[in-house]
Amino acid sequence: MAVMQKMIAAESAPRDGDYSRPKIEFRILEAMSMQTDPTPLALPRDLLQREPPALDAIFHPRSAAIVGASDRPGSVARTVIENLQRGFRGRLYAVNPARREALGLPCFASVAALPQPVDLAVVVTPAASVPAVIADCVRAGVGGAVIVSAGFKEQGERGQALEREIQGILRGSRMRVIGPNCLGVMTPPEGFNATFAAGIARAGNVAFLSQSGALLTAVLDWSLRELAGFSAFVSTGSMLDVTWGDLIYYFGDDPATSSILIYMESVGDARSFLSAAREVALTKPILVIKAGRTAAAAQAAASHTGALTGSDEVLEAAFRRCGVLRVASIADVFYMAEVLSKQPRPRGPRLTIVTNAGGPGVLATDALIAGDGELAPVSPETRAGLDRILPPHWSHGNPIDILGDAEPERYAQALRLAAEDPASDGLLLVMAPQGMTDPARTAEAVAPFAKSTGKPVLASWMGGAGVAAGVEILNRAGIPTFDFPDTAARAFNYMWRYSYNLKGLYETPEEAGADARGRGQAEALLRAARQQGRTLLTEPESKQLLAAYGLPVVPTCVADNPEGAVACARDFGFPVVLKLFSHTITHKSDVGGVQLNLRDDAAVRDAWRRIERGAASAGAAAFEGVTVQPMVKAAGYELILGSSLDSQFGPVILFGSGGQLVEVYRDRALALPPLNTTLARRLMEQTRIYAALQGVRGRRPVDLEALERLLVQFSQLVVEQPWVREMDINPLLASPTGLLALDARVVLHDPATPPQALPRPAIRPYPTRYSAPWRLKNGLEINLRPIRPEDEPLIAKFHQTLSERSVYLRYWQEASLTERTAHERLTRICFVDYDREIALVAEHCDAATRERAILAVGRLTKLHGRNEARFAILVGDAYQGQGLGTELLRRLIGIGRDEKLERISAAILPENRQIQTVARRLGYRLYFGEGMVTATIELQSAEEAG
Repeated sequence: MAVMQKMIAAESAPRDGDYSRPKIEFRILEAMSMQTDPTPLALPRDLLQREPPALDAIFHPRSAAIVGASDRPGSVARTVIENLQRGFRGRLYAVNPARREALGLPCFASVAALPQPVDLAVVVTPAASVPAVIADCVRAGVGGAVIVSAGFKEQGERGQALEREIQGILRGSRMRVIGPNCLGVMTPPEGFNATFAAGIARAGNVAFLSQSGALLTAVLDWSLRELAGFSAFVSTGSMLDVTWGDLIYYFGDDPATSSILIYMESVGDARSFLSAAREVALTKPILVIKAGRTAAAAQAAASHTGALTGSDEVLEAAFRRCGVLRVASIADVFYMAEVLSKQPRPRGPRLTIVTNAGGPGVLATDALIAGDGELAPVSPETRAGLDRILPPHWSHGNPIDILGDAEPERYAQALRLAAEDPASDGLLLVMAPQGMTDPARTAEAVAPFAKSTGKPVLASWMGGAGVAAGVEILNRAGIPTFDFPDTAARAFNYMWRYSYNLKGLYETPEEAGADARGRGQAEALLRAARQQGRTLLTEPESKQLLAAYGLPVVPTCVADNPEGAVACARDFGFPVVLKLFSHTITHKSDVGGVQLNLRDDAAVRDAWRRIERGAASAGAAAFEGVTVQPMVKAAGYELILGSSLDSQFGPVILFGSGGQLVEVYRDRALALPPLNTTLARRLMEQTRIYAALQGVRGRRPVDLEALERLLVQFSQLVVEQPWVREMDINPLLASPTGLLALDARVVLHDPATPPQALPRPAIRPYPTRYSAPWRLKNGLEINLRPIRPEDEPLIAKFHQTLSERSVYLRYWQEASLTERTAHERLTRICFVDYDREIALVAEHCDAATRERAILAVGRLTKLHGRNEARFAILVGDAYQGQGLGTELLRRLIGIGRDEKLERISAAILPENRQIQTVARRLGYRLYFGEGMVTATIELQSAEEAG
């Protein structure tokens, strides 16, 4: 694959294929790996030569061994062997020291005794013997294993110990393992079936991954009846090695896979899942049905997989963050795979319904509104056009009821007018069979609109045999059909939510301002509290922590006697608020510890006594005085902003309606930190209070941009201060005149907690430690720092400065400025996952104008499934020869060591002598092949990296 395809064409829309089948049809999407360089020639095999992905040994093996082989009727081992013998075209071996042969295969005593190494081992031995089998496979150089055997962590501590033993054996090796406790895997296009299912799926272009083997067999049976096909069928089991992230990356790069469907009971490695899903979702739909929405289901899922399921609300937030579409039922998974493969995504939630009957239109409307979709308004121009072509008694609104005698031409004309209305984001055609209707001719009349409107077109031809011909015509044209209109409306709701999630990945956020300058002050404050053995900050300390990150807080004074409180009140000016000051009581209102609107000295003294009496109920030591603060008079909205911990995803941010009734209203939304301004706005949009913040009934709006920046600063606090366990700002007063934290509560982890045991964010925060100033040879001062999403405009300007030669040496062929600065491409460049990729930019800020510019970019990208990375460097023409490329590569090497990579390499054009010289000077070895030079440096061994 050409490098230009890798860097630019991969961002463009995938090409349609012509693979189709009745009822369920999936488009083949071309998958192009962002990591694939041109295949080098005449190079040592262990260098940059394109090795097959690690999981190819499992899904595309050339040889396989069944360990625990048996021909006993009804046994799992016999079924696996029979399935492999039916379609597997590679070499097949049987391993069982207690048998001479199994189903015609001679049995070998061990994997080590096989006449030659195998790619795949399918393990069906008792659980207790599996660690020894895996150790034998590692020694024999087996590429991958599928452990079908049960009896692991789903059985408790003994099974968990077996899994830990296997993980220890795998550490330092390149062998990958799926399972244990799984059905196995299939690659239907190759006839490969390493499962104990009753057959093999039809070939197709959808990868189905499931934590439930039983569900997999049920879907298999359904798919054979419905003629649906799959590129892969994967039973994941308890996932002791290969994770969701590994599988998503693998099938994201698989050209035979157009979409990925997942049945999930637990997330497992949250960072790996989010990283992979966010990258792959940009090019291929990922649809998930997640079990465990209710507490009872979550408990059942946990006992099934032996893993924590976590909060369902947090999982929803995680799916939104990475562009994954969550659906409610198994049927919805396959509906949406079909719909997303046939039709474009809607730009918004507004649907136009064209129907020949009122009742079905009402049903579709109910389903649409229940799922937060909207009926598209009918513009005056569209209404006038419809008046000209429809009978006088049409509905004159949406749903557009064109009446029961509608002929095909009326349907087509109404659809054309509705599609041209800019207020509509999608179209649903409904036909209820009546004596005057012709479902087949009507389908032929509307079929041309399948691809011509730029908007999704769905259809519900209601009925059975009478509409079957019309349904076939629509499906063949690429218009998804549904038996009932409410089902179609729900599918549209899924579509616009999916668009909404993906749009969040593509949007360029605004600059949120400089990093918090009080990070050191915050760390000192938390350190002092831990040294005192405390897990609770006082209110003044909590506000100091917020202020260190630039959050506005109400001024607060601490008093340990009534007269001190009066003195504070006089300093602020009346009226004031008194609150309980305590190191042990967290909810002050519960003990009468908040006294408002105190207007004079006497009121302050009286409030002191009431607070002291209330605190006495919690013990004498609970009362340590009061805090005094001005009574804020501004009219506004009380919000809550907080953070807490989730068992799977770590720190989570909460935003919503605040005040004393926060737990009653439950108007809240969750998000995973860190946030940028786009994600902050998305978080606000999930709440009902957001509509009020924009201004309602004559009230002025809140400064939403300021609120966005506050949320971003708060999220930075959350990710940069891991000792914070929980944090609440309640209320956060939001008014047209500003934002102000009126109260705050911060709970810390136990001071005895080892630092390495502190929860980490599921999404790696901005790696500030890789930022540092530097000076070019000409004396120009710059800052070398990791790239941010907000850098997209600067990167676009940077590309405007590049010569054709610089572009050619970086991308190996010419590329136009339009191609290089396309928003979709720049999204991938700037919105990086810092766990997978570190891109350093060289930034200069003009001292006089404060205008910023990017002068160079150095990128270090990890390879999927391997603990190594590739580097790429691009320096602006005006700054070449200033030592910038050398410094960038030196820092990338340091980052590689810091990230415990084994190796860094790059593919370089032979004529690019400058980077070859730089690489050699910094310790890289150069290998000269035909048309390419490979540079590689070894950083550490696999054992050292592990």
